[in-house]
Amino acid sequence: MEKGKEDLRKRLTPEQFRVTQEKATEAPFTGEYVHTKDRGVYRCVVCGNELFSSEDKFDSGTGWPSFTRPKKKSSLGERKDRSLFVERTEVVCDKCGAHLGHVFDDGPGPEGKRFCINSCSLKMEKK
Repeated sequence: MEKGKEDLRKRLTPEQFRVTQEKATEAPFTGEYVHTKDRGVYRCVVCGNELFSSEDKFDSGTGWPSFTRPKKKSSLGERKDRSLFVERTEVVCDKCGAHLGHVFDDGPGPEGKRFCINSCSLKMEKK
């Protein structure tokens, strides 16, 4: 496991490592994809797993890229997060376990979800 972490430290930026491996959060309105309107697919920066489509991205005004749903439900995992003295639902890549962000029940659309995701945990593949 440690060898894998060292390989990730070499491959990822320090911020990408802190967010995806140590569950940190990038500062709001600083991420590469906050205001991106390009069409394409957002993949996990760690393993390349297909996570979100630009068609499901919306401006939540929170400072992080937000999506109404994942590209495939099977591409994400959810875990209870009781840090910061409040219960939230953490979103992780189901393939590699990388921390991506959190999901909330205050989004638009029929499911009412807002997947609030750190830009640095994503890699966009433009179409």
